[in-house]
Amino acid sequence: MTSPGEIDAAASPFAEADVVSLAAADRPPRFWRRALRWVLLAIIAPYVIVATCVGLSVAATLHYFVTPQIVATFEAIDRALKR
Repeated sequence: MTSPGEIDAAASPFAEADVVSLAAADRPPRFWRRALRWVLLAIIAPYVIVATCVGLSVAATLHYFVTPQIVATFEAIDRALKR
């Protein structure tokens, strides 16, 4: 009979080689990840810029036009309740 240490010693070179080759096969090349990153950046960037501009214009509209109307309404309610 063989001891567990002898089995591990005999099987370890092949097991390590299999694990290394499997790990290397699972990883995509770095070039494709970098290229994919630039392609996605080029596709998404215009949408982000447009969304930012729309958000800022909506915020400005709310700040300069809607907020004074709401404040005026609350002031009118306040004046009516004081009478």
